[in-house]
Amino acid sequence: MALSVNTNQPALIALQNLNRTNDQMQATQTRINTGEQISTAKDNAAIWSIAQEQRADMSALGAVKMSLDRATSIADVALAAGESVSDLLKLMREKVVAAKDTSLTSTSLQSLNADFQGLLKNLQQVISSAVFDGANLLDGSQAADMTFLADADAAQAITLSLQNLTMGGGINTLDPTDNILSSANATSVLTRLDSTMSAINQAVGNIGTQSKQIEAHNGFVSKLTDVLETGVGNLVDADLAKESARLQALQVKQQLGAQALSIANGAPQIILSLFKGG
Repeated sequence: MALSVNTNQPALIALQNLNRTNDQMQATQTRINTGEQISTAKDNAAIWSIAQEQRADMSALGAVKMSLDRATSIADVALAAGESVSDLLKLMREKVVAAKDTSLTSTSLQSLNADFQGLLKNLQQVISSAVFDGANLLDGSQAADMTFLADADAAQAITLSLQNLTMGGGINTLDPTDNILSSANATSVLTRLDSTMSAINQAVGNIGTQSKQIEAHNGFVSKLTDVLETGVGNLVDADLAKESARLQALQVKQQLGAQALSIANGAPQIILSLFKGG
């Protein structure tokens, strides 16, 4: 190879190799810093695009889970209130059956009726208080059945059906003016009370069934989110053990490359010895 001070080919080759090693080190350090093998579209456009789509689905599923959590809370409040209403009806039936005893005095009937009226008011209070985030399934205030997100595209929904348990609302045939001051009144109230108990128990059971469906779907959404997250990780996550080993190897190559470049740059100094006097 000709010696020249204008063109130092070994130095150029050494510099190219050193620059290549520096680029590899930078890429490795980026993977270590981000924990991702593919963090930008420049790394791998196809894989990055797939990962971004899955991340978008994961974000959407977060909104779905939030919607289902709200549905669960609304259903739980309605269930608690519905079960309380059912318990109140059992107490009311006790008072009504007792009022059918023809041997009771008017004073005893008035006492039973006072208890009955108190239970009626309590029933109304329980129903009107069954509110979560402004939603009440039991008091007839909602215009239609409530629907909640079920998938990431908002194409499917899960429904909570309204169950109007207010007096005179269809399910509950009792009336705020009902009284059991006589055996005849008690007989009339008992007939409607038994019908109301059966209908309300069925309505509360419907809420329970829908609540269980929502709970099951919420669990599926959580698992699906975890699976998607794992899938994205399989696509883009870096193996940090390998990257650590690669970084150490590149550091050695960088030092050797720097030494090679130094040696190559010193080669033209040999030319000076050719021009030294004898």
